Amino acid sequence: MVKSMNFALLGDHSIAGNLGKKGTETDLTLYDKKESDVIRTWVVPNGFPEKIQPLFQAINLSEFAVLHITSMDKFAGEQIVALDMLGKKIGILSHSYDVDENLLNSMIRGTVVENYAIAKPDMIRDAITKIEPISINGKTKIVIDHCFDVKGVGTVVLGKVISGSIKQYDNLKLLPTGIQVMVKSIQMHDVPVEQADCPARVGLSLKGVKPEDVGRGDILCEDDSVKITDMLELDFHKTKYYKGDVTEGQMCLTCVGLKIMAGKFTSISPLKIKLDKPVACYNEIGIVLKPESPGIRILGSGKIL
Repeated sequence: MVKSMNFALLGDHSIAGNLGKKGTETDLTLYDKKESDVIRTWVVPNGFPEKIQPLFQAINLSEFAVLHITSMDKFAGEQIVALDMLGKKIGILSHSYDVDENLLNSMIRGTVVENYAIAKPDMIRDAITKIEPISINGKTKIVIDHCFDVKGVGTVVLGKVISGSIKQYDNLKLLPTGIQVMVKSIQMHDVPVEQADCPARVGLSLKGVKPEDVGRGDILCEDDSVKITDMLELDFHKTKYYKGDVTEGQMCLTCVGLKIMAGKFTSISPLKIKLDKPVACYNEIGIVLKPESPGIRILGSGKIL
């Protein structure tokens, strides 16, 4: 059986071409390579650092991280904070020869990055092969990151199986809209398959939905265990690096999985956020962002209650 592994490739992206073949390219660029019975995918947030949103989306699409630091700036700090907030405990840390190791060590101290395997830039590929695939059983859930209208095929979505398995001809619900869809066909690594297991990246041809009804971060699932809400309550922790205040009535962006939505603080203790649109959420971490901040753009995070 083919296994899948997904890595967020952060820091200097120039090594991506050495790791895999470029595929879909938007504000998230995907590279993949099949070796033996393993398909490895690298998700590059090339819309970052101009925008903070692709950083969290790339990490949320991945089980592992490769952080290759070539510049010690606030953007390096944002990536370290993001990895820590989303709990990406397994990864590889590399840096160029001109990076101050003492400064880097001080930045990662106390974060998940502190425990990453250390690799020289030319040894990253070897370090990647030492990481074992992981999977999550349970009910079928797929998160969508891209959607297209393909001539002669119809609606095609790209995404990741985040739990369980998906089979050809499965009938699923698209959330948060609630539209019922049927999976006409499945591809992995451009090869048709009848079934894909977590954490496979898949291309799905869907019946019953139009491309304009599908958004990044939408969830395909088989049951009603996914909560739909436009009001979030977080077990919130503000990051020490954000110097601004958190006040009732303040506007923010909230990241839930791959969904990034505008919202307003309606309560500070406990922290509650009224979103401008409903979101499908399931046992996730909510990230609060302030893109207009001149310093770090990550305000804080917390488990969704």
